[in-house]
Amino acid sequence: MTATDRAIELTRAAAQAAVDKLGTDLIAYDVSDQLAITDVFLVVTAGNERQVGSVVDGVEEALRDLDAKPVRREGDRQQRWVLLDYLDLVVHVQHTEERQFYALERLWRDCPEIDLDIDERR
Repeated sequence: MTATDRAIELTRAAAQAAVDKLGTDLIAYDVSDQLAITDVFLVVTAGNERQVGSVVDGVEEALRDLDAKPVRREGDRQQRWVLLDYLDLVVHVQHTEERQFYALERLWRDCPEIDLDIDERR
C-alpha cells in the first residue's frame, strides 16, 4: 500500500503552511505499510513554544481550507510537541529539544520519504 492522493495533498498543504509560519526541518514519511491507522507522518521543528503554537495554527487553518479537521489534538498545554491527527495524516510539531531527544526520523527512516515540493529557504 502507499499513501493516498488525499493524504499527499494534505501533507503538502500542511508542510507549506508550516514553512509559512517558520517551521523548519520538515520531513514526511509514508508509513502506510507499517501502520494501519494513518498514511503519513509529517514532522516539523519550531524554535520555541510560541512558534510551535503558530505552526499548529497555520497547519489547522490551511487544512480547514481543504475541508479537513483534526480528529485529535494533543500537547497543547506545554506547546513543546503538538500532535494533529487527521486520520490519513499525523502532523508532529516539535520544539527543537523534543525533536532532537525523540528523533522520530530514527524510528521511521526505513519508510519512504515523501517529496514535499516546498522551499524552506527564507
